[in-house]
Amino acid sequence: MDPKQKTVMQTAGVIVTMGALAWLAVPAYNYFCAVTGFGGVTQTSEVASDIVLDRTIKIRFDSATDRDMPWQFKPMQREVELKIGETGLAFYEATNPTDHPIAGQASYNVTPYEAGGFFTKIDCFCFTEQVLEPGETVQMPVTFYVDPEIVEDRDAKYVHTITLGYTFYEIDLPESYRAAEEQAALPAADTNMDVN
Repeated sequence: MDPKQKTVMQTAGVIVTMGALAWLAVPAYNYFCAVTGFGGVTQTSEVASDIVLDRTIKIRFDSATDRDMPWQFKPMQREVELKIGETGLAFYEATNPTDHPIAGQASYNVTPYEAGGFFTKIDCFCFTEQVLEPGETVQMPVTFYVDPEIVEDRDAKYVHTITLGYTFYEIDLPESYRAAEEQAALPAADTNMDVN
């Protein structure tokens, strides 16, 4: 192989390697954040904590909507104080003030970031997409606890207040929902046909 071909092959190899690394970067980063809580990513559990400490912690609730999302969205309470390990329940309220159904999906974050790996959701409206009919208002729950291991963490043990924030984004209506709407919009069959 002559030097030009070798250079071309090496350059192509570098490009393919860089492309593969770029493609893997987002899933790898998401996995890293989910495992470590880095960036405020929370944990999930199907059961409550079996340990409750005497130490309390404040949980604040925040809300926002994407610029293009017409819903009104707010927490039903601004903060709660509970024991570390105790199961908490909070509600957020969303209203669709428009004249058509809108689907939404919530993203979330926890601050300070070092607390993310210890904030554990048992159930959350953010796990599924939400569809609100025109003028509909719903209250959506989130069930959570703060993992008692937070008191052993080098940085997180100094956290006294955690803020849980959600942002709602508009998404496409689910396929099944669109199909039902299209079916309802079809004209009814003519039942007054002449029979000879």
